[in-house]
Amino acid sequence: MRTVGVEEELLLVAPETGEPKALSAAVLARAARDDACEGVFEKELYNQMLEFNTHPQADMADLNAEIVRCRREAARHAGEIGCTVAALATSPLPVSPSVTRGSRYQWMEEQYGIAVQQQLVLGCHVHVSVGSDEEGVAVLDRIRPWLSVISALSANSPFWQGRDTCYDSYRSRVWQRWPSAGPTEVFGSAEHYHGRVADMVGSGVILDEGMIYFDARLSRQYPTVEVRVADVCLHAGTATLIATLTRGLVETAAREWWDGHPPLDHSVSLLRLAAWQAARSGLAQELLHPETMRRLPAENVVGALLEHIGGALADSGDLEQARAACARLLNGGTGAHVQRELLTRTRNLREVVTGCVRHTQA
Repeated sequence: MRTVGVEEELLLVAPETGEPKALSAAVLARAARDDACEGVFEKELYNQMLEFNTHPQADMADLNAEIVRCRREAARHAGEIGCTVAALATSPLPVSPSVTRGSRYQWMEEQYGIAVQQQLVLGCHVHVSVGSDEEGVAVLDRIRPWLSVISALSANSPFWQGRDTCYDSYRSRVWQRWPSAGPTEVFGSAEHYHGRVADMVGSGVILDEGMIYFDARLSRQYPTVEVRVADVCLHAGTATLIATLTRGLVETAAREWWDGHPPLDHSVSLLRLAAWQAARSGLAQELLHPETMRRLPAENVVGALLEHIGGALADSGDLEQARAACARLLNGGTGAHVQRELLTRTRNLREVVTGCVRHTQA
């Protein structure tokens, strides 16, 4: 069974007003004194963010329990200094991001200017174990068309600087400001993949391999494929679903590689269109079908994803849970839908944030 780990980035906010708070250093200092949180929390580019990493898990119930626990521990440590956490991929309220101190982050701010000064977005990254770099690159080549569906399911960023963007995942649009971000071509081999990464680092436009912000990449630190397209999800159960579907995609792609099936050779241009469509409307309207690259209702495209990875999900015992979770999202709406409903009900973006704080820790 392939193991799965999740990285989530959480927004630090004032519990009464919902305003983002630049207090990550203080929260991390609190967590560092807690033996139970050793290695769990990390600093990020902005002082308004707190990241946690789960352990690799083979059982999705165990992964879900750890995500819930990490969110509650984050809230507990944040509460000790007068703030709390919200699983929001962008801040609904206006914010002036504060860049974390350090030579790496200073280099990024000098290199990319206003893009860094404005880009406070929060994502969910999923690591799935692979047996080798060759298998990993074969997986990267075969999951490319399906990642837009993962993005749509996770959509949780409709607001930006106090305004409705008309996008369900505006985070993914802001993320494209990075020069190395987005979909990739078919690599064909680990040698080609590593050569491309070396050329990109050698250009001097990015600092190092850690700034390879492909939609999916080989991890530098672990024997995993790292999928990076998801918004941080409002509910822990949605994050678990994203991890479940991602493992299913990785396993299915590896089996296709073993069986000699070539990847779909969609152009990067088409993949960008699919990603834009997923960001624009999430599950509310249409998506591009990953095989045909033509519009279909989101329900049909999610169904195609479940059919595509159904064998892998069945073998891991996750098929029925994944179907039920997808149905709940299609019927009840993504995090973006929940945020807009909160605004309709309260007419106050501060109430949107405080409402999402409650969803984060549910």
